[in-house]
This record gives sequence, C-alpha cells and structure tokens, in this order.
Amino acid sequence: MTTENIIFIEEVIVVLLLIASGVAVAARRFRVPYTVGLVIIGLFITLLNPRQMEFTPQIIMLLLVPPLVFEAAFHIRFDDLRHDFWLIMLLAVPGVILTTLLVGWLVSWGTGLALEAALVFGALIAATDPVAVVALFRTLGAPRRLQVLLESESLLNDGTAIVMFGLMLTSALHGGFDLRQSISQFITVAGGGVVAGLIFGLSISQFIKRIDDPLVETALTTVLAFGSYVLAENFHVSGVLAVVTAGIISGNTSRETMSASTRIVVHNFWEYAAFVANSFIFLLIGLAIDLNLLFENWRAIAWAILAALLARVVSTYGFSIFGREIPPKWKHVLFWGGLRGAITLALALSLPQEGIFIAERGRLLAMAFGVVLFTLLVQGFSMDWLVKRLKLVIRSAVQDEYENRHARYVAARAGYDYLRRLNQEGMVSEHTWQKLSPLMKKQNDSLMDEVRQVMTSDPDVEAEELDTAYREALRAQRTALTGLLRDGVITDETYSNLVGEVDESLMDENPSARLIE
Repeated sequence: MTTENIIFIEEVIVVLLLIASGVAVAARRFRVPYTVGLVIIGLFITLLNPRQMEFTPQIIMLLLVPPLVFEAAFHIRFDDLRHDFWLIMLLAVPGVILTTLLVGWLVSWGTGLALEAALVFGALIAATDPVAVVALFRTLGAPRRLQVLLESESLLNDGTAIVMFGLMLTSALHGGFDLRQSISQFITVAGGGVVAGLIFGLSISQFIKRIDDPLVETALTTVLAFGSYVLAENFHVSGVLAVVTAGIISGNTSRETMSASTRIVVHNFWEYAAFVANSFIFLLIGLAIDLNLLFENWRAIAWAILAALLARVVSTYGFSIFGREIPPKWKHVLFWGGLRGAITLALALSLPQEGIFIAERGRLLAMAFGVVLFTLLVQGFSMDWLVKRLKLVIRSAVQDEYENRHARYVAARAGYDYLRRLNQEGMVSEHTWQKLSPLMKKQNDSLMDEVRQVMTSDPDVEAEELDTAYREALRAQRTALTGLLRDGVITDETYSNLVGEVDESLMDENPSARLIE
C-alpha cells in the first residue's frame, strides 16, 4: 500500500467521523434515531455523487461487527439473560430457521425467483439489528427486560443467520440438500463458535484478574473482541457467536477481575468503539445502495418486505407464547423492532457471481437493500411513536410535577442571578436592585419550597435527585484528585487508591444510599 493510499484512507475516515459527529448532534436536536440519520445522509451523498462506492463485506465483518457485537454483549448480565433465556434461544435459533424457510418460500412464490436463491435471501435477511431501537429505549427509559430481550435475540440470531446463510449458499451452489448433514454442520459451526468464545473469554479474564492497569486491560478486551472472531473463523466456526460469548463472559466477570476505575475506562472505550463502528456501518449502508437498482426491482422489494414482516409476525407472536408473562405490548415492540442492518448488508455483498447467482445477484442485492432501508426508515422512525402510543414508558404524576416545579425554580433562580450580575456591573441601578431583589428572592424561596414538597412526597423522586447530585459531587472529587496529581501534590499510588474509591461509588446504582447510611 502506497503512502498516497494511506493518506487517502485517513482522509476518508476523518470525513466520515466528522459527518457522524454532525449527524449525532442533529439527531439529538431533532429527536430522530441517530443510525437512521446516518443512512439518510449516506443516501443524500449518493444522490449528489452517483458514483457507486464499492467495498468488500470483510470490511464490515472483520473490522466493524466485532466491536459492535462485543460492546452490546459486554453489558448483558447473566441474571437478565437467565430470566428469558429459553425465549431468546427460541427466537434466535428456531426463529431464524423459520424466517429463512418462510421468507424463502414467499419470495420464490411471489417473484418467481429460484427456491434455492430465495432461501439464501431468507437466511441473509433473518439477522436483526436493533441498534436504533435499543438506543431509543435507553433514551426513553423503556423497561430493562424488554431491552435485554431485543438485544440478546439480535446478538444470538446474527450468528445463527450467518451459519444458515452458509448452509443455504452451499446448497444453492452445489445442488441438493442433505438434512442430516446440514443439522450436523449447523451444530458444529454454531456450537464451535460458542466454545471458542467461552475458552478465549475465560482465558483473557483470568489474565486480566492478575494485573491492575486500565490501559493494558482495555487492550486485552480489544484482543478478546477481535481475537475471538479471528480464532473462530480460522477453525471454521461462527466468529460472531464467539464474540458474543466472549463479550458476555468478559462483562459478567469484570466486577471480580477489574477495579472500578478500569471498568469505567473499559466501558467508555467500548462505548466509543461502538459509536465509531455504528457510524461507519450505517453511513456505508447509505453510500452502498444503488438507487437505480432499487427502482428497477421495486416489485421484488415489495414482496421481500412483505415476506420479512410476515415471517417476523409468525416468529415473534408464535414463540413469545413460551415466554414468562410477556405483555402483549412487548410483543408488538419485538415485532416492529426487528430492524435489519450491518449483517444483512455484509451477507448480501458477499453473494458470489457464479451458478444461479450470475443472473440473480442484482435482484437479491436490491431486495436486501430495500428491506434494510424499509426497516430503518419506516420502522426505525416510527418506533418512538409506537413506544409512546403503547405507553411503555410510564412517568408518574409526581415525576411530571417535580420536573415542572424544578424547571420553574431553576429559571427563576437564573433570572435572579443575572439581574444581580447586572447590578454589580453597573448596568442596573442600586435603587432598582433594592426594589426587585427582595421580591425575586421571596419568589425563589417559595418555588424551592414547592420543589421540596414534591420531592419528599415520593421516595423514588427524592432518591433519583440525591443520586444525580451525589454523582456530580463524586465527579468533582475525581477532577480535584487529577489536579492534585498533575501539580505533584500526591503520588501516583495515592491517586490510584483514592480515585479507585471514588470510581467504586460511581459504579454503584444508588451511590447516595451508602453516604446516607
């Protein structure tokens, strides 16, 4: 690779990160899913510059999927997973197989596509990618269990779909379908990926347990994320399932193997890595889509969208009857939250130009891109409305009243402080200040009393306010300790010990409770 190529790649990365940052700010401002905004920007760039951007699926699978999958898996707790484990497994394994077969049959029947090719399409479209939905859940404060259900299913069905894709692709290229051999291969590839991730995850966790260096431990989790994928793929088993397993193992053992300070560093690093991977993936989705190809195959795309939705209905509502008291509203969200994204794009781009795919590859790409666009732009945009419509995020009247009174107090206090500064600077006369300040102070005291009344009337509201305030105090302590270290007042060892105590409190779910006790 020449120096010019390296510089060009660096320029592209910088531009993409700049675009992603701008989209993230705009998405928060206009309250739209961030990933959806990236796809729209990518499509807009494609319209301005019709030259098609080409990249290999390995870019996504080798560089972007591991950090995305590892970060999500790292935050899944065994206790959360255990509660709905069998439902998640039903959705992720039989659900993917059912989706593959049902979508394949419907697409073949509706479009005239050869059944072998249609089954390949069914497999590549079976993997869900709820990044936009999960991000929305975190913003709105949707039930934790529902978030775990959607995210865990996606993590596991990614690996299952990739295994099914390989089986269907082999069958389509070489003819014939041996059920016994396919089942054996499925168990070997999927199970082998889980075993590889388990072994690698436990090994790295034991290594991390014996050191105490945030940077080294973060580097080891990076080795774990990418290394588990490469290791599994070298043994011809599922790399995605290996990363999922390694991430879950690492995340659940981190409390015993990592200090509180290290966990904060690791969490921040992987949050940023997932942000970068998401940014690139969804921008690439918008840049890679050939709009002319979509228009030429709109009928096939319509059938593909219909087939994907019907399969999702059957899978979600069918298997959820085996879940532990899954509310009907949650089933609606699970169904509509089945977005498609990175895995579908990568698998579609990996379709070979041989055998039956010589004539059908273009149509399959169009259908895959069409389904991805529909799920992101239609389902992704409407998810906010659906969650609110179903009233999944319920705020108590006390919380609303507290927010209202607190905002009034903050606004009035800001007005009082501003007028005082104007008086100190000579912009407002002393006479005016002496007249207004007692009245404004009395108003502020009254508003503060109203805030105090609503806080003391609901322990949950009071606890949330106490935790928020105490976390800010802890962050201020951390900043002060960093300043002391920088100025040479304290040693590295003292700094490490004291910051560790602060970080331990920050990692608590209710940090103020310990202080009050």
